Amino acid sequence: MTRRMPTISRMASTSMLALALALPVTLTPMLTSPAHAWRIVYDPRNHAETLLTAARTLEQIDNQVLQLENEARMLINQARNLASLPHSSLQQLQQNVSRTQRLLDEARNIAFEVQEVDQAFEREYGTPDLSMSEQQLLTDARTRWSNTMGGLQDTMRVQAGVTGNIEAQRAEMATLVEQSQGATGALQASQAGNQLLALQSQQLSDLTALLAATGRAEALVEAERAAAAEQGRIQRQRFLTPGTGYQPSNARMFND
Repeated sequence: MTRRMPTISRMASTSMLALALALPVTLTPMLTSPAHAWRIVYDPRNHAETLLTAARTLEQIDNQVLQLENEARMLINQARNLASLPHSSLQQLQQNVSRTQRLLDEARNIAFEVQEVDQAFEREYGTPDLSMSEQQLLTDARTRWSNTMGGLQDTMRVQAGVTGNIEAQRAEMATLVEQSQGATGALQASQAGNQLLALQSQQLSDLTALLAATGRAEALVEAERAAAAEQGRIQRQRFLTPGTGYQPSNARMFND
């Protein structure tokens, strides 16, 4: 890009250009002798007008150079603003979310599905029947205990997975902040900000998964406690219900 000339150089150039333009001053052929000699006639008004025209021409050229400099600078800024961020955290964030989702999908006994929860509660946490055998009551109690232990284990596994994501999130956040601070244009800064928001969303999803797993474990504990209380009530009622009493019968102690 051509740099602007200093004021003194510009004035010197103006004078030189004006002098060059003024050189072809009026040449009037004068017949002073039979040899037809030429004599130069100097016109001050014409010389002044020539200098003024040269100065105006140089000023216009200088303005055009400034305009070209501004346009080039504007194009450079536009190119910087349109430059894309060279770093993308999408793959890392997707891996973290998939890892947490996989832990939720591996929930033992009772999954995070409405239909399966309804079926399990109707089958294992409903009101026991008075006609149920003691063995069936014991089997249902063990099933409920297994569900509770499975829910607690699932919660601990989700906690471990979310904790494992913290280091990856920390490293990704440091990279995005560095990319944002070193952004050369508006687009790069905006993309870095969007990826930081995506990282925050991934952290919120981990927190949501942890709360869901913890709430599920607490719900299973309360459900087992309620079912155990109802089963105890049924067994107590069955024990207190009058029976047929003792009926004597013949006993054989030895084989005849």
